[in-house]
Amino acid sequence: MEHSLRRELEIIHEIPLYWSFVEKWAQVETFQARPDDLLISTYPKSGTTWISEIVDMIYNDGNVEKCKRDAIFNRVPFMEMSGPGFPSGTEQLATMPSPRLVKTHLPTQLLPVSFWEQDCKMIYLARNAKDVAVSYYHFYQMAKAHPDPGTWAEFLGKFMAGKVAYGSWYDHVKGWWEKKKAYRILYLFYEDMKEDPKREIEKVIQFLGKELKENVMNKILHHTSFQEMKKNPTVNYEMMPTWAMDHSVSPFMRKGISGDWKNYFTVAQNEIFDAHYKEQMEGSRLGCRMEI
Repeated sequence: MEHSLRRELEIIHEIPLYWSFVEKWAQVETFQARPDDLLISTYPKSGTTWISEIVDMIYNDGNVEKCKRDAIFNRVPFMEMSGPGFPSGTEQLATMPSPRLVKTHLPTQLLPVSFWEQDCKMIYLARNAKDVAVSYYHFYQMAKAHPDPGTWAEFLGKFMAGKVAYGSWYDHVKGWWEKKKAYRILYLFYEDMKEDPKREIEKVIQFLGKELKENVMNKILHHTSFQEMKKNPTVNYEMMPTWAMDHSVSPFMRKGISGDWKNYFTVAQNEIFDAHYKEQMEGSRLGCRMEI
């Protein structure tokens, strides 16, 4: 099974994606958003599951048992996902009652146009590029839909060139940053959430137009801490079959820290990356902290 899954990425509208996603692309392109959908968008490995669990907790007024009703990938379907042995994300969403929570990793230019037309609320979470690269490298190793990542040095080169699933990190974060000028997008940073989760969760609550009591807020803070989520099977992806994700290679929830890149980047890699980063982000007012 593993051999048949690990295939090279295919290109859809200039963005590299998994072959099985590309195969059912028409379903994604024609997906009909509803006005009360909430879209959660991130570049991969940027805290998607974390923010998804926080939002589901807010929607359920901090009821932990309700949030354990099913795996996170069923509570917040991954819209463009399709693969052998799974219902596609669009199929899952079609049968879901409103208000739906929708997860995507798509860059703005690939997002189904209905989300813009319906003026849906969207939350975008960005994480610094160096930590994303390290986390993505481990994810490539354990999640079998990816081609073989090769060595860390090889993978880092691919990441910088945008030759990984979902393309360039730089284009992704900048694209969503630009869109927030015209649409209802709450743009958050992973590092800010690590630094002060309460402050950032309060921004989410306000954005969603909700009001929660202090004790509910404390419940959410506790339940969505990394330690709690790592041991919670409904969010740590241990409910995924091992042929799709092998946690013995690397757990889906690995460290959940900021600055882990320092354990992987050599001095030379760091210098090259910094120069490339500066070039790619020139002219953008978007700033990610590389550590807290």
